[in-house]
Amino acid sequence: MAFIVNEGSKEYPYSIRDVHISDPFILADDKTGLYYTYVQFVDVNLFPELKQDEACFYVIKSKDLINWSVPKVCFEKKTFWADKDYWAPEVHMWKGRYYLISSFRAEGKLRGCQALVSDSPEGPFTPVGNKPITPEGWQCLDGTLFVDDEGQPWLVFCHEWMQVYDGQICAVKLSDDLSEMISEPEILFRASDAPWRGNATADGGLVTDGPFLYRLPGGTLIMLWSSFSERGGYTVGYCRSASGTIHGPWLQEEIPLFALDGGHAMLFRSFGGELMMSLHCPNIHEKKRILLFEMDESNNKLSIKNEVTGNWYNGAGGSAQNWRYDVPYGDEHVFSKNPVKKE
Repeated sequence: MAFIVNEGSKEYPYSIRDVHISDPFILADDKTGLYYTYVQFVDVNLFPELKQDEACFYVIKSKDLINWSVPKVCFEKKTFWADKDYWAPEVHMWKGRYYLISSFRAEGKLRGCQALVSDSPEGPFTPVGNKPITPEGWQCLDGTLFVDDEGQPWLVFCHEWMQVYDGQICAVKLSDDLSEMISEPEILFRASDAPWRGNATADGGLVTDGPFLYRLPGGTLIMLWSSFSERGGYTVGYCRSASGTIHGPWLQEEIPLFALDGGHAMLFRSFGGELMMSLHCPNIHEKKRILLFEMDESNNKLSIKNEVTGNWYNGAGGSAQNWRYDVPYGDEHVFSKNPVKKE
């Protein structure tokens, strides 16, 4: 039987249909039994008491993936070196602590990725080290943590199209405390390798965005990533590592996962055991919302079963932009499995 969620409350007043967010990374935290996501801006119309500060991160939490808490500051710049481009924060558990990895920039410096750490998913987070963990002289963003079969941490990140034209997905080996890179960068693949990607953007380059790694039940290592397709706008595809390791070679799937102007996707497992994918859609800043998908990982491949938030009604873009609904979708949110952690 499908599970219907409808538990709005004073503690969780922020509906997923209202959460304005880019690049949503969802942490299902077993310790607290709650879901967390991290935002770099807040809706001051909904929360006028909160200040808008581009040099900080906010955290929101949920029991059911639908009703979320009021945003709370979890990192502030203070003496940190960067005050710009706080982009795509994601939080990973590593060695029993919570590590927030994001992009940062300061005036006169290239954008790079760095880790912050906390003993709580709500922060406060503090910097690990005093400089980016991406290569010096490279313009980078969208770093994600990958731990290989030997327990070695890696940073997988994007080397930006603005510097290299044909955007790259790269990897570096990290120190055990995630404070520095300890290997030379390795280019895993380029945007032009994907058969579904479109031509160069209007700004002149081939984009790579939002890598995320996952191992399918059969053992195949895959990577989700985003670019732009000819008719779909912002698009999510995935590729497979032929060796089963970070080193690839990476074989691109011909058909993208989602090509309706949404992207920067990641996978997580709900407390009910369902494999879920999150992304933002459409790729228009003021309209960005979370889309949540129940996923199918059978037959050694990944595909969408269903979108459960209802946010797609006004989010579809690309070739589907003429089919957006005039009236908001009003039914309840339906999951095939209970996303609430059992007591």
